[in-house]
Amino acid sequence: MVQLIVGQKGKGKTKHLLEKVNNEIKEVSGNIVYLDKSTKHMYELNNKVRLVDVSQFMLESSDGFLGFVSGVISQDHDLQQMYFDSFLKIACLEGKDITPVLNKLETLSKNFNVDFILSVSLDESELPAEWKDKVIVSL
Repeated sequence: MVQLIVGQKGKGKTKHLLEKVNNEIKEVSGNIVYLDKSTKHMYELNNKVRLVDVSQFMLESSDGFLGFVSGVISQDHDLQQMYFDSFLKIACLEGKDITPVLNKLETLSKNFNVDFILSVSLDESELPAEWKDKVIVSL
């Protein structure tokens, strides 16, 4: 499943994402990975959550990002959830159509039983219609 936390920059999406991941770590039996553009939130995350600073991996396209995510999934058979902070930035999608990447994440989710929770710097009204029902927080 893919879930979205949406709102313009500076509205507090990261706070909701961190709160959700720290609550979920108590409930899930598998592993959790948190992808971010830096290590800024390292000390706000439960130490059982694996933080990955995506900026260290020279991703230059959304295809590269999807390959990176697939690589993370392939290396951890106990992976249950992945959180993406600053999704548009880390997925190289700023100013682009996000639908193809969301569709591919949905396919990965179904194929490998991994849930994706994304913080997306868009208003809910800017989302493609077919993804509005995936919004769990709109700021």
